[in-house]
Amino acid sequence: MAATKHAQQIKQDSQEYLTTALLQLLQTTDLPDIKISQLVSRAGVSRMAFYRNFETLNDVLVAYFEPEIRQIFDEVLNHVAPVEKLQRLSEYLEEFGPALKLSIQRHYEPIIRQIFFANMQRFYESDSSLQQVPAAKRGYWIGFMSAGIYEIWREWLLDDQQDTLHDLHELIAALQTATFKAVII
Repeated sequence: MAATKHAQQIKQDSQEYLTTALLQLLQTTDLPDIKISQLVSRAGVSRMAFYRNFETLNDVLVAYFEPEIRQIFDEVLNHVAPVEKLQRLSEYLEEFGPALKLSIQRHYEPIIRQIFFANMQRFYESDSSLQQVPAAKRGYWIGFMSAGIYEIWREWLLDDQQDTLHDLHELIAALQTATFKAVII
């Protein structure tokens, strides 16, 4: 049992070292330009340690960002009154802004987008009023709203947050309401 705990600790340490090293490299280097040999050297682990934990550099980023983004959505889903959910989500997205900007700059934004979309699906599926939308349209509507909210958030961040979060929240709420009405017909 002690060997198992020790092995688990080594695995966890390797994952943390690799993640930290990758995030450091991304401060100055685009993801496609980072080589695994460069990463393991920086992390101070063997190439084998990398492949015991991950298949690709993308996997390192997914392992890092998925729990972080999930936690943001879990907080909104489980601890916020329904009328405040969209506003709170906007506030969290503002806090996450620097990470998104770096992902755009260093060419790993599709990873963030994919995780965001999966969590937006959870967000919308938790809304019981969505049951009014015919099943055939529900998935399309969730995809449409997820992509729309992501792009609004992205453009807002890239535009140095010219509009207030309140204005952003109002726009998203209006779009959500209008499109929701369109699909329940």
